[in-house]
Amino acid sequence: MLELRSLAIPDVKVIRTDRFSDVRGYFCETFQRSAFAEKGILHDFVQDNQSSSDRIGTVRGLHFQRPPFAQAKLIRVLNGAILDIAVDLRRSSPNFGKHIAIQLDSEGGEQVFIPKGFAHGFCTLQPKTVVLYKVDQVYAPSHDGGVYWADPALAIKWPVTSSEAQVSPKDQTLPALNQLGRVFD
Repeated sequence: MLELRSLAIPDVKVIRTDRFSDVRGYFCETFQRSAFAEKGILHDFVQDNQSSSDRIGTVRGLHFQRPPFAQAKLIRVLNGAILDIAVDLRRSSPNFGKHIAIQLDSEGGEQVFIPKGFAHGFCTLQPKTVVLYKVDQVYAPSHDGGVYWADPALAIKWPVTSSEAQVSPKDQTLPALNQLGRVFD
């Protein structure tokens, strides 16, 4: 059974699938194209990405790809826990510049669907956190973009301060939202 729940920005969805447990552990079907299509997620996921972060407080993001390589994402945590963030960058959206934040962990098994037009990032809440996400467009370095994760205008309540966070040099130099320009209509 596939359950979908909209978040504060309705285009972002939390997805839960059944888990079947016994003495060995559990089994779950995390993606089946026809079940997702029945719920309105009609994306053809073409690439899987996986990240591993050894330390609590590792921040990855906020990333996006510019059209025509914009990506919808389906995110889940294989080990550990994250605070997952999606920032609406669609200029025509009443939610432009707003974000959702949701905790995902390997125990709960929930996934988050983020459509095109959003910047995405996360902060690890446990050591040795592994995140898997499906995307519906291949990575195109020439269309790579992002927003500075700690931009005060975004008002994201990260679980770490700028001095505590483990952030890549690239992510430290991303532009603030007001410096970004128009990316998505």
